[in-house]
Amino acid sequence: MHRPFDKPQGYGAAGPDPAQVDPAVLGALLHRHGWLRHGGATGRYTRWTPPGPAGRGTSLLVPDSRAFPDSEDLLGEALAALAHSPAPSARAVLVGLAVPSDEIRWWRDIPPGPSGAASWTAQEQLRSAAHRMLLAAALAVRARAGYYGVRHRRQAQASLEGVLVGPAPGGRELTAFVPVADSRPAVLRLHHALHAAREAADYRRATGGMEAFDAAVQAGVSRELTQAVVALVRGTEGTRIAVEWSPAAGVPSGCAGRPEPVEFSPGDLPALCEAGERYRRDEPAVPVRLTGAVVRMRRSAPRGSGTVRLRVLAGAEIPHVRVELDEEAYRIAGHAHLVGLPIRVHGRLESRGGFRRLTGASEVVPVQVDEAERDRLLKALQENLDFFEEACGTD
Repeated sequence: MHRPFDKPQGYGAAGPDPAQVDPAVLGALLHRHGWLRHGGATGRYTRWTPPGPAGRGTSLLVPDSRAFPDSEDLLGEALAALAHSPAPSARAVLVGLAVPSDEIRWWRDIPPGPSGAASWTAQEQLRSAAHRMLLAAALAVRARAGYYGVRHRRQAQASLEGVLVGPAPGGRELTAFVPVADSRPAVLRLHHALHAAREAADYRRATGGMEAFDAAVQAGVSRELTQAVVALVRGTEGTRIAVEWSPAAGVPSGCAGRPEPVEFSPGDLPALCEAGERYRRDEPAVPVRLTGAVVRMRRSAPRGSGTVRLRVLAGAEIPHVRVELDEEAYRIAGHAHLVGLPIRVHGRLESRGGFRRLTGASEVVPVQVDEAERDRLLKALQENLDFFEEACGTD
């Protein structure tokens, strides 16, 4: 998800196309990033200057609408000035124009390093926690659960491919630009989940009860989210997370136009850690019927039960799973693998270990696949034939 901040999709060498820029969206983004609005010709244009000393000498004329003949020229000049402005916020405005995005900001209250420089550790902690938080939200879009383990992870990560990140000055602040077209559901889920986690932590402090964390699962709170918040808070005096909606896409139904930032402090850590352990412990096993290709076989003797590792093709959103099979089922799995066929098996995905193990395996049968998939499986067998023969054992 950490794609380069200065190369968003749709952002060419010349920047956003002035013909495609909405003056109202440009004005909203300038205001969001702290630019100062000054008077201009009433009803025609306004003048904007950047915050702080870095942008001295930069001034933009932004038309109020496209109703005047020179509107597009003014927009082109404003975009060119932004592209050459030394103000850090200018690049953020250009990204917001090029890729309509909801913005998520994380702040960590930590002591500054020498001359304001950030330590390597502080930078990594911030980026890692932010990534984990967005991933937890994307998981909650796929399904509601207190603990996901490896379930849905590949699909959730793929849904965040287009996210862009801005610089993290001093290791204290990070901004993610989340494209509305692909990933607004994750931002919306994160927005609701953070508020639910905040309320649940307050309830835990006030009453000592964990019931609010149980109910918060439906809002998107999970072990993955609580761990991300813990990672963000640890080593700080406090943190804030704020969501700002894309002005081009508008505010989602039922949400405030400018949501209040959600804050967490070290005092929340005991409740969040306890909730994470509770989610992991209480998430039930899941009955499934999996289809998978055998990629590894192991048993301690030439006969008897053994363990196989399957690359999951259908039945659960996990990449691999380990299955313990009795002697007959192990033989069937071995024969299926030799002829390039996957197997189908019934069982229960155990939450212990992150849903990587199937227990109570039964009804193991080979499954027919198309010729291309069978050829690929046979090729994989040939590349690992010595290992496979050793693992199967011989009389």
